Amino acid sequence: MVAALFIVFLVLLFLGLPIAFCLGISSLAYLWMAGIPLMVIPQKMYSGIDVFVLLCIPGFILAGNLMNRGGISDRIIRFCNALVGHIQGGLAQANIVASMIFAGISGTAVADVASLGAILIPAMQKEGYDVDFSCAVTAASSTIGPIIPPSMPMIIAGTLTGLSVGRLFIAGAIPGVLLGIGMMIVTYFIAKKRNYPKGEKVPRRLLFREFSGAFWALMLTILILYGIVGGFFSPTEAAMVACLYAVVVGIFVYKGLSFRDLPMLLLEASITTASIIVLVGLANLFAWILTSEQIPQMVADFLLGITKNKFLIILMINLLLLFVGTFMETIAALLTLFPTLLAVALQVGIDPIHFSMIAVLNLMIGLTTPPVGVCLFVASSIGKISISRISRANMPFLAVSIFVLFLVSYIPALSTWLPNLLFSR
Repeated sequence: MVAALFIVFLVLLFLGLPIAFCLGISSLAYLWMAGIPLMVIPQKMYSGIDVFVLLCIPGFILAGNLMNRGGISDRIIRFCNALVGHIQGGLAQANIVASMIFAGISGTAVADVASLGAILIPAMQKEGYDVDFSCAVTAASSTIGPIIPPSMPMIIAGTLTGLSVGRLFIAGAIPGVLLGIGMMIVTYFIAKKRNYPKGEKVPRRLLFREFSGAFWALMLTILILYGIVGGFFSPTEAAMVACLYAVVVGIFVYKGLSFRDLPMLLLEASITTASIIVLVGLANLFAWILTSEQIPQMVADFLLGITKNKFLIILMINLLLLFVGTFMETIAALLTLFPTLLAVALQVGIDPIHFSMIAVLNLMIGLTTPPVGVCLFVASSIGKISISRISRANMPFLAVSIFVLFLVSYIPALSTWLPNLLFSR
């Protein structure tokens, strides 16, 4: 029956059904064949979503939508262009830095590539950048979004394990910055080789003016992190504070948002949240079936039967998650694999915060690897090019992402030092 569960799941996945339906239908098939009452479906779905910290998700999604509608993207891009536009490949460099800043607002890669890509990809083409490179740098830099806090995958990881979401948020700061710097270095050499343009160095007065324009957007990230680290509010409360802040700034400061926009933005956030919550509920049902069949323990025994060397275990987990990320959506992969692999990691002495960072970074790389690289699809639709072209152009960025992944994997302090310092372990 377990074999049937996986066969149905994989067949539906390769037929192109949404991952939530793949999980739900395969679980239903297993329950029917096993003669288990179907009442277990709503019970397990409800237990999976009845978690207080999941309220972060609609909060941060709504805050991102509000700030986006309020004109934040334009201001961030102008500030980043003023800051790094004088470097070789200036607009591409601004694209990466803008993604790093936008990461502190949306917490999702798809929101990043859709919002910034709609502005930057046409602008880069106009300045003479190749369209495949423009799409690739936009898609690759968007993966920084769920690494730098706040982060939707980190919320899911905290929900699954009971780890502090605040610690998980802070753990992503250094790896996220390393990822951004790595992509900027790659961009510099590609821009030098292809003679992509660079702008004039902006006078301090103009730089300060652009910074002033983006100030309120930057303050949202600081507000979220300072509030969580300082103990003023929980991550869930931080999401609600971010929404209130976004409304005030969007309406009264940037004036790109009006009260008439709020119902539609609430509806958009509700629809996005609903799709995530349904996925979480069905994944919890799927995970319950796996646990009842002792699949996680089998996987753990198999890996530990090969070796108990911590460094080899990290390598095997990285290879597994990189492979899974090529065909499975991030949240679904976390829900189904994270608890099992965490158990293995703990048995060989890997810090749970460190492991969480490894897992999330792996699955973020999957967002830019075919065949199910969601960010590649969004960028290619904006640039109107094929997935094969953007995938080839993305190879240097993929290489630097994997390099940063292995740095984070084998230097635990990159993800544990800052949370231990700020939370006074």
